[in-house]
Amino acid sequence: MRRAHAIHPIAAVQSEYSVWTRDPETTVLGALRELGVGLVAYSPLGRGFLAGTVDVDSLGAENARRRLPRFAAEAARANTSIAEARQVTAAQVALAWVSAQAPRLGVPVVPIPGTKNAHRLEQNAAALDAGLSAEDLTTLDALAGQVVDARY
Repeated sequence: MRRAHAIHPIAAVQSEYSVWTRDPETTVLGALRELGVGLVAYSPLGRGFLAGTVDVDSLGAENARRRLPRFAAEAARANTSIAEARQVTAAQVALAWVSAQAPRLGVPVVPIPGTKNAHRLEQNAAALDAGLSAEDLTTLDALAGQVVDARY
């Protein structure tokens, strides 16, 4: 990243980042801070899992998530504790967590959740108003240590 940035300034790096995939924190974060590069967080909803809408048992055999260890039935049961009772959706909690990481990480962080319909788009945008407290963030951070299995 430093060599590329020396040739042409890099404004942002896109990497998977969510409450259950925090690899950028241990791999590129130092360079991002040093160079003033932002993080564009893809899959902030854990391929839909953190939205609380994925029924792992009903995924078709052709669904790529079937091959990911975190979507195994036993992993799904261990990871479902992400949902919060704050009168917002689980997706909004997950997105609010990602958005709230910028001060802690010391770089701008922008989540880019995917969606297929306008209703979910509106819900995702409303995540900025979820108002997670410091205690909520601490609780969610602790869940990262309970994630079952590796990213892939």
